[in-house]
Amino acid sequence: MPFWSLYRRDKKTGFPNEELLSVYRDYGVIRKSDRSDNWNRAGEDMSAYQLVEPGDLVLNKMKTWQGSLGVSSLRGIVSPAYFVYKPQTDDDPRFLHYTLRSMHHVGYYASISKGIRPNQWDLQPEMLDSMRVFLPDLDTQREIASNLVKVDRMIAKLEELSDALRQRTTDTAAVFGLADDHEHIEDAHSPLDGIPEHWGRTKFGYDFSESAERNGDDPPGPLLSISEYRGVELNTRTDGQQASQDVSQYRVVRPDQLAANMMWLNHGGLGVSSLTGYISPDYKAFNISPRFYPRYVHHLLRSPRYVDYFETIGTGVRPNAQRVTKTALDMTPVPLPPMEEQKRIGDRLDEVAASIDRMQNKVAALRGLLVERRGALITNILIEKKEVA
Repeated sequence: MPFWSLYRRDKKTGFPNEELLSVYRDYGVIRKSDRSDNWNRAGEDMSAYQLVEPGDLVLNKMKTWQGSLGVSSLRGIVSPAYFVYKPQTDDDPRFLHYTLRSMHHVGYYASISKGIRPNQWDLQPEMLDSMRVFLPDLDTQREIASNLVKVDRMIAKLEELSDALRQRTTDTAAVFGLADDHEHIEDAHSPLDGIPEHWGRTKFGYDFSESAERNGDDPPGPLLSISEYRGVELNTRTDGQQASQDVSQYRVVRPDQLAANMMWLNHGGLGVSSLTGYISPDYKAFNISPRFYPRYVHHLLRSPRYVDYFETIGTGVRPNAQRVTKTALDMTPVPLPPMEEQKRIGDRLDEVAASIDRMQNKVAALRGLLVERRGALITNILIEKKEVA
């Protein structure tokens, strides 16, 4: 069937009090509030936002070619920059959601999208109307959709497990030796609240000195980044933006130095490096005094206790990007246990993190297999028009 016979473009505005929705490449249409990684801010005047009702198809016109579209099961509003389509038939909306997000159709969206900005190509809606969509009978649509829903549920369970494993890597109680005192930790107002009496106290500025070492013309290693869950790691981005910049002004970070993204400390944007390389000039690198065991520092400053503290001392208008000034960071109180305890805590949490990484790899492999099987089912049945096995 041609696309135009299945959907018609629609634009209803004037519903500013409806729930704000968003379109994700991996999920389709979801509540914006359900994700913590969407930092796009809604406009102050929501009256121009478009109404979406269950069964409507929503496309992010600049990223449809990447798979950012979906049939909504929710009622709400989306950005004026999106396209909203009303269904014109009684076909199963779940089936249409899966088939229109299949790689076969995503490839077609890419072929009819145009633009000069990298990664932002506008979909040409007039060319979308002629796209052919394979439709089995309604019973078959429902059977296929029900099977794919089961796969999606398994994928969602794996993602929940993955999130739980990530959270486990920043166990405040383990860092502070207060495993059975969760209530006290939650009520703490200072990073030093509740620490053992025999531990010393210091301030960040006394034991952490900023390193000003720059790349020069000969980088000492690869480009590194700071991950919310892993700390300092290899930068695996492939957008090519870094290659076009002058890396001589990038900062050098070496093993056992602390690297920090001052805009994202309240999201765990720091960590002690085990690598030699260079980092963005927007980041800072710090030398750690011999009074501290580097692996203890890594887990301590990435713990929820400190993530919450950095939120309170950060400044900025964006709720998800609170810059911590060097002055405020220097005044941050830091517990100083005896070196033996620092080593015990740091080494033990390294063991826990390594175990969690192994579990994460298994979860990621299984999730990847399920996503692959889901795509293969759609391709084999819809594109090659095979019988349902």
